[in-house]
Amino acid sequence: MRARTAGTSRRTSAARAAVAAMAVLVLGLATACGGGDSGDGDKPAKPDAAADATAEANDPKDPGQVSEPPALEEQPKTVDPKVKGVGAGGGKELTETELAAAVLATGDVSTFKVDPMDGPPAQGENADDPACAPLTAMINGKPEPVASAAVYRQLLGARTGRPAISEFLTTHGTQGAVSLLSRLGDAVKACEDGFKGSGAGGSSTYSAVKRIDVPKAGDDTLAYQVTGDFEGDPVPLVFHVVRVGGTVATFYTANLEGTATPEIPSILLATQAAKLK
Repeated sequence: MRARTAGTSRRTSAARAAVAAMAVLVLGLATACGGGDSGDGDKPAKPDAAADATAEANDPKDPGQVSEPPALEEQPKTVDPKVKGVGAGGGKELTETELAAAVLATGDVSTFKVDPMDGPPAQGENADDPACAPLTAMINGKPEPVASAAVYRQLLGARTGRPAISEFLTTHGTQGAVSLLSRLGDAVKACEDGFKGSGAGGSSTYSAVKRIDVPKAGDDTLAYQVTGDFEGDPVPLVFHVVRVGGTVATFYTANLEGTATPEIPSILLATQAAKLK
């Protein structure tokens, strides 16, 4: 636990509410503030993170402390041998139906369950610096170059509902997918000192961008953190991206409870790559 004064904690809670709202509206990370089960079978989870964070901000019994997210439970060491590839490794452009069959599903990784998730809204953010546009495209849930097909899922820890991770699986063709990761890598370098984004919902400030080491999966892998700056409070947003042929899997999560870099288990990337090959 990180002790804070009550006033600082209220400001932090308000900032967390702001980023929770951003996560819900832009990427639909419905349970980022605590995880949970939609309880509705195949129905998309309700986007309640913003409401939860707002309630925290208005809670008069706020103890003046913000906790770090709990440690991840132990993850599988290897990909489940029952996972079979769909043949996308040769550059095949998958249709939306084929993507839906290839995206991670409950049972592929024993420590996660998977729910459907609505796609992002039509309007998202635009970066103030064109060099940072690939980063806002990912924040928008619409990696560029524009995908010919896309599906969206939410991954929740099977036992506790934690962590909550969004995945979007997109088809770009091999040349487009290679360009996507190349442009993202360039943007991470060019925008390491931060950038601003603006859109119909207002403006956002991102104070820093940094690359994260991650085990390779598929044909190419990139991981990075974008640090949101909300009223002076840093909020880490993490993206792990893996390419198999012309298909790109993007995993996204945010730490709305502290400043530590949130984890995305590498077994998710490895299993998704195996399911695509």
